[in-house]
Amino acid sequence: MATISTYLRNFKEPTKEQQTELFFAIPPARPDAQGEKGLQNQLEKMEITAILSLQGEDVYPGKLYLIPPYLAFIAHDRKSTRFTIPLSTIRRVERLNARAGVYALGLSVWHDMKIVVQLTSLRPTADLFCSLLRDALKAELQQGRMKTVKNFVKTCYSEILIAAADNEEKGIDAVKAAEAAAADADSMYLGGLGLKFKFPGDPKKLREASKTKLWMSYLKTHGRNLTLLRYPQCTRLVQVGLPNRLRGEMWETLCGSLYLRYENPGFYDRVLEENTGRTNTSTEEIEKDLHRSLPEYSAYQSEEGIASLRRVLQAYSFKNPETGYCQAMNILAAAILIYMSEEQAFWLLEVICDRLLPGYYSPSMHGTLLDQRVFESLVHRCLPIIHDHFQQVDVQLSVASLPWFLSLFINSMPMVFAFRIIDCFFCMGPRVLFQVGLAILKINGENLLKIQDDGGFIQLMRAYFASLGESAHPYSTDPRARAITRFQELLLVSFREFAVITDDTILSERRKYRSEIVNSIESFSKRSAIRNLKSLGRFTKEQAGLVYDALFKAVCIVPPPSMSLPPPSLLTTKDGAEERPETRIGLRTFRVFLSEICTWARDEKIVSNGFQQRVDREVPEHELIDRLFFFWDTSYRGSLSFQDLISGLDGVMFNDLMENIEWFFNLHDKNKDGFLTKDEVLTLSESLLFIFRYEVGDAYLGAVSRFMSNAFEYGDALLPRPEGTDPYGEPPQIESNQPYINLATFRMVVLADEILESFFEADFTSTFRLEPVPLDIPNSNASLLGGIWSNITSDDNRKIFNSVTDQIGKTIGKHQVYHRPAIGKYASLEEPKARESLLTPTMRHSTSKGSLKTADSSTEVSVSSPTSTTLTATSSNMNIEPPESSVSTEFSPMPNMIQAAANAAAYMERTPFAIDDAKDEEDDTEDESGMEEDDSVMDEVDAFLEEHDTGLTEAERELAKDLMNAEPV
Repeated sequence: MATISTYLRNFKEPTKEQQTELFFAIPPARPDAQGEKGLQNQLEKMEITAILSLQGEDVYPGKLYLIPPYLAFIAHDRKSTRFTIPLSTIRRVERLNARAGVYALGLSVWHDMKIVVQLTSLRPTADLFCSLLRDALKAELQQGRMKTVKNFVKTCYSEILIAAADNEEKGIDAVKAAEAAAADADSMYLGGLGLKFKFPGDPKKLREASKTKLWMSYLKTHGRNLTLLRYPQCTRLVQVGLPNRLRGEMWETLCGSLYLRYENPGFYDRVLEENTGRTNTSTEEIEKDLHRSLPEYSAYQSEEGIASLRRVLQAYSFKNPETGYCQAMNILAAAILIYMSEEQAFWLLEVICDRLLPGYYSPSMHGTLLDQRVFESLVHRCLPIIHDHFQQVDVQLSVASLPWFLSLFINSMPMVFAFRIIDCFFCMGPRVLFQVGLAILKINGENLLKIQDDGGFIQLMRAYFASLGESAHPYSTDPRARAITRFQELLLVSFREFAVITDDTILSERRKYRSEIVNSIESFSKRSAIRNLKSLGRFTKEQAGLVYDALFKAVCIVPPPSMSLPPPSLLTTKDGAEERPETRIGLRTFRVFLSEICTWARDEKIVSNGFQQRVDREVPEHELIDRLFFFWDTSYRGSLSFQDLISGLDGVMFNDLMENIEWFFNLHDKNKDGFLTKDEVLTLSESLLFIFRYEVGDAYLGAVSRFMSNAFEYGDALLPRPEGTDPYGEPPQIESNQPYINLATFRMVVLADEILESFFEADFTSTFRLEPVPLDIPNSNASLLGGIWSNITSDDNRKIFNSVTDQIGKTIGKHQVYHRPAIGKYASLEEPKARESLLTPTMRHSTSKGSLKTADSSTEVSVSSPTSTTLTATSSNMNIEPPESSVSTEFSPMPNMIQAAANAAAYMERTPFAIDDAKDEEDDTEDESGMEEDDSVMDEVDAFLEEHDTGLTEAERELAKDLMNAEPV
């Protein structure tokens, strides 16, 4: 079975509008019964320069985006301040009474927070933005979306935490009060498996209470869940680490899966309900990996945890059948389920696989391979000595780095540290993986220069990860230096020394190496498809590779319809599960495929207009091509697989004279009874005329005419006569759909004509030609010159240029068009003489006039021939030329990376760490030194975080502060 995907080749860089929506994690518009998608598309989007002000915070200039149904803001430096707020959470919008020439809006959101936005564009632009904002808010009100906010926020732990913050004034510990409220049976709070099976690590050592208090203070003044404002302090707190109970909510808030869950209430439960009892390839693979998913964690030693993991993975595979399930997805889902509910984990998995790490968990794992190539390039640039040493000793970087990226370090280091990296990953994006990976190599640089093989590399990394909790400077005389752990050192090196690795750097490197990865994956997929064939027939592997190339090009030009799955009740039986998916092409794609293989299945025009000479190819539609499609569809599924094409071509490309005659007869024998009816004889004649339509001269046209006369002559003569009638009299009359001639008679008719005999002996087979198929990968370089050139050389512009030059050529009298013949055997108008009839004179005189009349009328087919006979061609045998880069056992250019991906299971076995043992939170008591620890935690982070300069003057700062106390107009 072969699965052919053209996603990589058809990849297009996202537009500016799409990039903006991805940056702000805005869910794509979805159609529903109420037509919300159409309403959202009618609402206009707009961006405007603005200055953001919040009580007690610095003022930040940036851009304000209206992307219904969301309002978003980003500072000019694109990292200090940002927010994405659903319009349904905005309760009031006021125009503030400020100084002359100042246009400011006050936004009151759900969590009793007031945001002041000063619009710094021209007055007409500001008025237009306010008008569009008003229309978008009205639309949200009409759809009733504002009523859903109240119940949704009740599922978030931050609401319970802030509600318990008021108890501090009464002398009650807010953290313990929040935990008690969350444990209340009436609470709608969504939590993970850690609430029952405890969270990894010791809460006291992880400073859970201190972190919770810091986050409580931030969320109270900067919004939470749907209305969270991400100021620089938010990033610093994330780098310090998230509290266990708040981690799940912050993950989905920072990455944007919260908005998917908000816009799709109940979707997760519906997916599970609609696919109850359904099994397929993905569910089988999921069952195999369930008990390999973090088995050291107690939740996955019980049926409750396993069942929860099973439901999440199955729901994702049902929602995304093309992706289904991929290895390492179970590790990811098992980790996030510790801190999140099933529904939260389902949407978070959706964001990770589709937006944050696209292509990582696809069948080809192209995203992983691409980022491994990017990581190797960054190592070469930032750590050249280590890269050169790896090259000398032939150590593959991907042997260790592939599991880092696939499992987000969960399988490589203790979970308590891996989750800290995941915190930063959701907050800062995929660049964190590259920064941490480079920091690991830099810290271990001296030891890495001593390794000599892959095994030593893996052992060194395991030893380092096991020591992350130890002191980075155990022999230092400074107690503060001794208190710094190796993990803190890792974060320090990652975000300080490798801060030059930005999102733009990653995107640029991905564009640079995408073509290389696509070629590698397609070559690997091609060999896999050929290797998985049940039978090659009489083809060699090189010839089967040429057939695959033609099929791949056809799939790129006319993609087959997406695989539609039957209802669950029809998918499985008691005896077996759903069959594995494979790419099957429909009739439209088959026409393109056959035009690449067969000369008579394409219309090639050689156009000369005095300026250029080109070959225009078109794909014709004819009953012969359709008949061939269904003839090769032996499983009666209405589509053809790669195996069907190989078997079908094997049945025609290696035939001799008699086999070709029999094959052509069977092709037109619709009911497979061994006879052709009169209608089928006429259809066969039309098929021959279609094949010969562009041949030079009238030789083939005359051959088809004689074939029809002889077919009806022989058919009538051999019809059985009733007893007692004259055997040489008129033949009996039969219906046009009754059996008429058999294979022996058809063979006799063909052999009676020299041209048809020559055609079936060699010419027909020679029309099937296996040749290298050129198919260049579109350049994804988004540079200015590259974009201009791609626009100039587009297909539409080429058509316009060809049309203009043709018109000029017709004007000056130099426009000529020649149709390239499919066979090209005869270059003159002389016709070879037909053989004498095999019938006796008596039999020939008894021809049925009705049959001849039908035959004569059927030959009235318009066959156009070129106006000039200057083109010459000779007959040739089947031309099979292997491409220059034929299929070989070596995988170029990256054999080891593909091998590492194929053997990822060997590297995904997780080492258990004692530090991950779950501890009780009851003993989490802190003395007066707890506040000093809080200060030291923030000091450690602030030591390596750069300050965010807003770029505003003192006057602009004072104006922004005055707006906080301004009255509405």
